[in-house]
Amino acid sequence: MLSRVWSAALIGIEALKVGVEIDVSGGLPGTVIVGLPDTAVQESRERVKAGLRNSGFAFPARRIVVNLMPADLRKEGPSFDLPISVGILAATDQVNPDPLERFLFLGEVSLDGRLHPISGVLPIAAAAAGLGFGGVVVPKANAAEAAVVAGLEVYGFETLLEVSQFLNHTQDVQPLVLKESYFQHSKSIPAKLDLKDVKGQAHAKRALEIAAAGGHNLIFVGPPGSGKTMLARRLPGILPDLGFQEALEVTKIHSVAGLLKERGTLIRDRPFRSPHHSASGPALVGGGSYPRPGEISLAHQGVLFLDELTEFKRDVLDFLRQPLEDGFVTISRTRQTVVFPAQFTLVASTNPCPCGYFSDPIQACTCTPRQRETYWARLSGPLMDRIDLQVAVGRLKPEEMTRQREGEPSAAVRDRILAAREIARQRFAQQEHLYSNGQMQSRHLRQWCQLDDASRSILEAAIQRLGLSARAMDRILKVARTIADLDGQGQIQSNHIAEAIQYRTIDRLQ
Repeated sequence: MLSRVWSAALIGIEALKVGVEIDVSGGLPGTVIVGLPDTAVQESRERVKAGLRNSGFAFPARRIVVNLMPADLRKEGPSFDLPISVGILAATDQVNPDPLERFLFLGEVSLDGRLHPISGVLPIAAAAAGLGFGGVVVPKANAAEAAVVAGLEVYGFETLLEVSQFLNHTQDVQPLVLKESYFQHSKSIPAKLDLKDVKGQAHAKRALEIAAAGGHNLIFVGPPGSGKTMLARRLPGILPDLGFQEALEVTKIHSVAGLLKERGTLIRDRPFRSPHHSASGPALVGGGSYPRPGEISLAHQGVLFLDELTEFKRDVLDFLRQPLEDGFVTISRTRQTVVFPAQFTLVASTNPCPCGYFSDPIQACTCTPRQRETYWARLSGPLMDRIDLQVAVGRLKPEEMTRQREGEPSAAVRDRILAAREIARQRFAQQEHLYSNGQMQSRHLRQWCQLDDASRSILEAAIQRLGLSARAMDRILKVARTIADLDGQGQIQSNHIAEAIQYRTIDRLQ
């Protein structure tokens, strides 16, 4: 007897429909799985056999052939346990096969027949809705995650027995419907590190505000103890919450990576990833035999913070050049090519030299010119060209260190950022996957970053004096657009261009 159940396989963060065909026929008892299964799928034979028997079902003492189609697509993970189990029950007339065409099945089966949650349910549920399935059947722990997708019936169960009762219509089960409050945007300010604790550094705080308002890449350069890391780690406290579409994108990536702390909840805070400087290239951009998202994709729509930037290997940092420009990373393997989103804001910090005190007014630098040159050579010109805001952070003055007065709190800064982001949101309302000024391309700059004669003269003089590239000019325009948004101005003014230019002068420290 033959049955067919539908499931799905993940390629990156995209899901492809997989048909699970079960043939139960005469011959020596045994189970064969074909269709490029990996080790975890091959092991499904033993889990499914024990799970069915311990749930009270009869496991046929016959030859069982499981075909996962398409046969040229690699299948991995334990998510095929449930569709294989349901397919065997349907092929042996233990469950009604009629509803099977309407649903997509996912889930890991334990030896006692319970269903355990799996990774990647959200992108699969989104694909199921697009493919015209009426609903999905998943472990109960994954049900809320799948129910985020509109127009899809989601049924969550704890055991194989409950699934069989649902298919045989012996148990009345209603699809899960999430409450409206689940989707509402949070208005509360996250309890994170506060900018009011940072003394002095008004120039650096202003750059941090601009970076948060426009999603601009930022680097702090200064001596040890000047507050570079302290500033960067307070960035999450002034970032706006993710919008619904942004949250879906971010949650999909973390679902695929198996990093959802609470299954069935959308990620609302923008990601903040801070890998150690010993991280390898694949750890940063993603990879592996079965490609998985790296740090830059896990930071999608959020922040990638690289502390002690010059301690990273140069070849690892150069991996960032293409994602910083394109907003995605392509990982190619012999059998497949996977594309992961990587629209992140890069925030970095570094010392100006190996000893850390070049240009310091108090402590003398002990490095030779050759050592400083070698130190900065770890950062390639093309990489630095892609960093919008390049800010020198100096040593605090004694009176700044000893005073007890607090600085401006993150809540006040965040209000200004939210207002600027709202202006950008309205501007990009008709643009797909464009959420901030830092993501604009050349065609967007021609439309929304037009300059008057005074502003153009200032920019041309800066290009001549600083030797700026066309890419650097575009990034100055993006920063100027954000500064104008913070001022509530529809047109970029000459003072906005002048302020944006001063964030491109870090080269003077080299």
